[in-house]
Amino acid sequence: MLTYEQALNQIRQSLGTWQKGVETVQLKDALGRVLAGPIKAGFDLPRFNNSAVDGYGVLVEDLNSATESAPIKLQLAGQVAAGTKDDAQGEGYKLRPGQCLRILTGAPVPESVEAVVMKEFCRLEESADEKSPESIFIDCKTRIGENIRLQGEELEAGSNVLAQGMLVSPPIIGLLATLGQAEVSVFKQPHVSVISTGDELIDPGQPITGCQIYNSNTPALLGALQALGISKTSSHHALDDRDQTRQIFQTALAQSDLIISVGGVSVGERDYVKEVFEDLGVRTVFWRVAIKPGKPVYFGLVEKDQVVQKLIFGLPGNPVSALVTFNLFVKPALKIMQGLKEKSQRITMARLARNLKKKGGRLDFVRGTLESGEDGTLVAQATSGQESHMLTGLAAADCLMLFQADLEFLPEGSLLPVQLLNWHE
Repeated sequence: MLTYEQALNQIRQSLGTWQKGVETVQLKDALGRVLAGPIKAGFDLPRFNNSAVDGYGVLVEDLNSATESAPIKLQLAGQVAAGTKDDAQGEGYKLRPGQCLRILTGAPVPESVEAVVMKEFCRLEESADEKSPESIFIDCKTRIGENIRLQGEELEAGSNVLAQGMLVSPPIIGLLATLGQAEVSVFKQPHVSVISTGDELIDPGQPITGCQIYNSNTPALLGALQALGISKTSSHHALDDRDQTRQIFQTALAQSDLIISVGGVSVGERDYVKEVFEDLGVRTVFWRVAIKPGKPVYFGLVEKDQVVQKLIFGLPGNPVSALVTFNLFVKPALKIMQGLKEKSQRITMARLARNLKKKGGRLDFVRGTLESGEDGTLVAQATSGQESHMLTGLAAADCLMLFQADLEFLPEGSLLPVQLLNWHE
């Protein structure tokens, strides 16, 4: 039986031939998508020298002796506003000694201006004569370039801005818009089908009778997909009938890039998933992994000319097992399919709040919560409800505590690795 790391590595290796499609989307639709290529700056950023503040453009030497008690008086020679269509470098904006220009935030800074003094350090004195220029009293010194954003100081035209494989975030959307891009090239999203199996399952909201149970796996897994930005999804329900299971799986294979089947993957009398997939041409990569929960997890591929076309995961039917194995195996595969650069899993070390015990032989992912201890170290505590059918324990958890396969007992205070749980990344 494979270890967790061996199974994860087989998934990664299998995706080495996955062909990611590319499409162009509008910026408003780009959030959560993955850049399909690098982004270069088409122009300098800023495009021109501009003011970082509302204030007054000055010559530095004019203010060498300025103090709060002895402010310097300058004549207001004009104003430059943001978005002006005038040539701010023209003769009308040439600053002479003893003069200043009112300059608003974002406005172009004329070449003759050496610094911009913030409005807060300036006082306007209106002229009694309408024909005479207004005067500005400035009570501080300044230095060359103060409050001036220089052309190209953030980005130069042609420079690399964003790398292929980056997840589009709100700041990235803002940066693309700043560079004038109304659309962007991203990797196509995989289409994912979720198939729950079992005669006993009833959709939430429907009347329930006898020994039926509500189907929690389909809504939970669709939510997990949505949290990862996967919007192209389908869902199906297969009864415990071999022919119907085959028909539904055949339909899902035709429309999907990745299939998540839940339940029917073990060795029960009516567990048809593995054999039906193999009958439909799926190559089994592995079945069963030495972990708890989730031992009977299945992974297979549809290939053509040694290129991966589709991925198939068969997850256990217990809801905790389904979600934990989704987190451990399906999520890493989806990230690669989405075009994301693979990052190491978020593992940290924590001290155990209470004793833990189990049978040896399998890596146990204990659902837990993390808190900061008195000495500043992280303390991990198992949630109540650790059985694989008890979603309450997983709902309260923010981490999975890795209870190693060769251990049967961990005393309180032991250090153990914990994997942070974040369903949105």
